[in-house]
Amino acid sequence: MTPRRRYAAGWAALLVAALLCSLGAWSYHQAREDRSLSYAKARDAALAEGRRHLTTLNTLDGTDGTRVDAGLRGWLDASTGALHDELKRTAKADARTLTTAGDTARGKVTAAALTALDERTGTAELIATVDVEVTPRTGAAGTQRKRFGAALARTGDGWKVKALTAIGPGGGR
Repeated sequence: MTPRRRYAAGWAALLVAALLCSLGAWSYHQAREDRSLSYAKARDAALAEGRRHLTTLNTLDGTDGTRVDAGLRGWLDASTGALHDELKRTAKADARTLTTAGDTARGKVTAAALTALDERTGTAELIATVDVEVTPRTGAAGTQRKRFGAALARTGDGWKVKALTAIGPGGGR
């Protein structure tokens, strides 16, 4: 191969390498700026936090006053808006009632899905099925299956439940 051809082949290889690097950088930029990726991340965050907060709102250890107070604080941490205000307003009465009853409930979200997500307003709608294992102070334990519709709001601390509605067996509220 002549020096001239070697020189041309070197430049051609350099040009191909630069083209591939440019294509890779452009592809990376497109992926980082992709709105669907941003939407998917917001959806996953809202769903995960919604599931976690529904578990919290269906769990409470009523065996003593300290545990009841901790459970009620957890409920307040999981909620926002009107639901938070209602839970805060009824906290003292709820603590007395729950401590007296002494029952323990442990919720587990078995299925959940977002039915709506508006990133601009920071709101989402969630539906979920929750199995709640209830252990009364006296008597046998049992599991209840519940279905909920939850309105979520994005706060400075992440997504929280702002409204919670039980869904009946026929799908009605």
